[in-house]
Amino acid sequence: MEDVRNVIVIGGGPAGYTAALYAARANLEPLVIEGFNWGGQLMITSDVENYPGYADGVLGPAMMQDFRRQAERFGTTFLTDDVTRVDFSERPFRVWVGEDEHRADAVIVATGATARQLGLESERSLQGRGVSYCATCDAAFFRDKTVVVVGGGDSAMEEAGFIARFASKVVVVHRREEFRASPIMVDRARANEKIEFRLDKSVVEVLGEGSVMGVRLRDTVTGEESILPTDGLFVAIGHDPNTGLFVDQLDHDPETGYLITRGKSTETNVPGVFAAGDVQDHVYRQAVTAAGSGCAAALDAERWLSEQRHASVTAGVAIS
Repeated sequence: MEDVRNVIVIGGGPAGYTAALYAARANLEPLVIEGFNWGGQLMITSDVENYPGYADGVLGPAMMQDFRRQAERFGTTFLTDDVTRVDFSERPFRVWVGEDEHRADAVIVATGATARQLGLESERSLQGRGVSYCATCDAAFFRDKTVVVVGGGDSAMEEAGFIARFASKVVVVHRREEFRASPIMVDRARANEKIEFRLDKSVVEVLGEGSVMGVRLRDTVTGEESILPTDGLFVAIGHDPNTGLFVDQLDHDPETGYLITRGKSTETNVPGVFAAGDVQDHVYRQAVTAAGSGCAAALDAERWLSEQRHASVTAGVAIS
């Protein structure tokens, strides 16, 4: 067990690395337990063209390496391993990696969220090569092309509408006749002349060598298979916040699992524990917004630690 640190950041993505950068520049000497899959969803993203400062675009993994290197420059310590257990019941807070215990006066949770996938080997092999999980990030790459969107909820309808601004045709594939999406969202999609529907169909294979060229569909009623040519596949079946370690100790949405923060701050229900990035944001889910909330979490943590130390000094003077 090590000495008590000022701040531990759990998670290595835009939010976690930005929080570490600000904490390090405030001389808080943060420890980032970044996880084996550090970098988050940007590690399966090819070109990023909507992050300020990268005028010519940047590969997702390269951008995350830049974030990490900048945080390291100012004194951040990294542990490339997964947190296995936490205890936020008392301070200093305790965070375990296997049997190794780490303690800190403040903790920033920045474990992000994971896009639900279809679970196909062909899907994984073509991620970043035509398979995407974010229309806002990647729709512009499919200008005047045909795109398939998989899903039947509000997110799928919204993504289809957004992609249709760029693509020549968008085909929504859904495994049932009925949609989970609200009627107004479905009506809006049906009214868009660029959007078509393939219902009672599921994607069983993504086709292509080096880039997406089509998808193999299976009729969920008859079992009949067919091939639908396409230049891209957007999977819009939802996201899951990576909150399994924290739901017993931190307030969260009972339906979605996202952590709940107070007002415009990054404060959780446990004083001294802060949440940043996609782990508490189910609306925007962008690298730039995650980085912004990582900045906010570090500033909130710095101010909170300063207040605690001031209170301790004041109490000590009063007692003496």
